[in-house]
Amino acid sequence: MIDSHCHLTHDRFGSDLQGVLDRARAAGIECCVTIGTGVEDSGRALALSRESGGFVRCTAGLDPFSAHRVADRFEEAFERLSLLLRSGGFCAVGEIGLDYHYDLDPRPVQRDRLERQLALAEELDLPVVIHVREAHADMVEVLTDHPASRGVIHSFTAGLAEAERYLDLGWYVAFNGVLTFKNAEAVREAARRVPEERLLVETDSPYLAPAPFRGKRCEPAYVAHTLELLARLRAISLAEAARATADNARRLFRL
Repeated sequence: MIDSHCHLTHDRFGSDLQGVLDRARAAGIECCVTIGTGVEDSGRALALSRESGGFVRCTAGLDPFSAHRVADRFEEAFERLSLLLRSGGFCAVGEIGLDYHYDLDPRPVQRDRLERQLALAEELDLPVVIHVREAHADMVEVLTDHPASRGVIHSFTAGLAEAERYLDLGWYVAFNGVLTFKNAEAVREAARRVPEERLLVETDSPYLAPAPFRGKRCEPAYVAHTLELLARLRAISLAEAARATADNARRLFRL
């Protein structure tokens, strides 16, 4: 199994990160992709990746939240991100995207920041990890305008119609603990229908723990619970679901 999206640099892992990694290995996970959110956090993700002997891989990006925090210093942050990515050691640009739920910044500003990072990923020939919340129409429009971009729509929480739009553009779709939530039937329908070769699993830990751990801190070992449900939804074995999603993660991120 591969956890294609987690946040191992989060403060909630500060006291027992080694235990978290040990439990992930014991659960059968071969690799965790830890996601950089902001320049400083991306630097920490790179350091963790280098210390892990390959068990942890890392990404770097200015997501809507970290981009909002730097405010009028975005240009400086973007230049630092570019230098960091060019230094090597990252398997993707991200997470980056649009968040209209919180509307942290004006929507044209969010789009511009997203497009600049998409262009950087294209220049560096890196895949992209996309964050999108209540902004699917605009996201599809942006990605259509960047046909050279490739990557994954992480933490997919929409329905089949939205999934098909991303699939038509050649993107992967990743499911996490939300798949196990009682009110997520539309997400489960999408998970049934996404082609096997475009399917990823993730935890987004420490967030979105799957049932039966909902409300608790999530960690990479819990990706197995999402995979179990994914396998049942698709009427395949757990081993088949694990193999397919791991193969897809290896291919996308060049692991």
